[in-house]
Amino acid sequence: MIWQCGTHQFECPGKERRRPEMRPVVMGILNVTPDSFSDGGRLNGAQEAVDAALRLLEEGADIIDIGGESTRPGAAGVSTEEELRRTIPVIERLRAARPDAPISIDTRKAEVAREALRAGACIVNDVNGLRDPKMPELLAETGAGCVIMHMLGEPGTMQREPRYDDVVGEILDFLLQRAKVAMDAGVAQDRIAIDPGIGFGKTLEHNLELIRRADVFAESGYPLLIGASRKSFIGMALGLEVDQRLEATLAANVAALLRGASIFRVHDVAAARRALDMAALLISSTE
Repeated sequence: MIWQCGTHQFECPGKERRRPEMRPVVMGILNVTPDSFSDGGRLNGAQEAVDAALRLLEEGADIIDIGGESTRPGAAGVSTEEELRRTIPVIERLRAARPDAPISIDTRKAEVAREALRAGACIVNDVNGLRDPKMPELLAETGAGCVIMHMLGEPGTMQREPRYDDVVGEILDFLLQRAKVAMDAGVAQDRIAIDPGIGFGKTLEHNLELIRRADVFAESGYPLLIGASRKSFIGMALGLEVDQRLEATLAANVAALLRGASIFRVHDVAAARRALDMAALLISSTE
C-alpha cells in the first residue's frame, strides 16, 4: 500500500510480503519543548532545532516529526499561541534548508496543524485521534497525510489505572472508527496511517500486548506506525533509565516490523535505520 503525504509517497507492506526495495519508514523525533520525557529542553532556539533536524536526515530519517507540546504522562497542555511560537519558525527554516524533506507536525490542534501545513509540513501526527472537530476537514482540504493515534483520556490523566477488556480489539475499533470519520470528511484512505499509542494510557502488559499483536493492526488496511522509542514501559520491563533504553527500543521496533509495522517514530535515528534495514532485508521476499 502507498501512504500519500502531500507530494511524498511511502510504500508500506500491510498484508502483503515486504519486498527488498520496501524500506521501513523512519520518523525522527524533534521536540521543541522544555518538558518532553526524553529530550525536553535540549534544543535552544529555532536554528539549533533545524541543525538537529538536518542531522537526523543525514542519519537516515525519512520524516522529521516536530512537536511543540509535550504529551508525556502527567503533562499539562500549552496554548495554541505558544505551540505555534515553538514550531512554526522551525518548520519554515527546515523547509528552506531542505525543500525535499517530509515534515510532520505533532499536534492535537487543527489551528496549529493548519499553520504548520502552510509553513511546509505535509503530515499531521495527531495523538488525539482527530478529535478536534476541525481536523478531518483540514486534512481533506489540504491533502496532507495523517497519523491517527489512540490515547486513553488526556496526557495529564491517561496513566491513572488504564483499563481495557480487550486492549487490541478496543484500540483497533477506535482507530478504524476515527479513520472512517476522516474519510467521511473527504480524506482519501491512502493519506491515513494508524498508531495504537504505545505508552498513552496503557500499562506495561498493554504495551507488550500491542507489540506482540501488531499484525492485527497491520492487517487493517492502513500503514502501522509504532512509537516505542525510550518509552517508560521499557524502563518498567527491564529496570532501565531513559538514556539506557536504546537496545530495548531497537528490539521492540524489530519485533513490530516482523509483525507488519511500517513506520517507526524514534529518537535514535542512525541506530534505528541500521537495525530496521537489516531486519527488513532478512524478512523480505524476492517473489
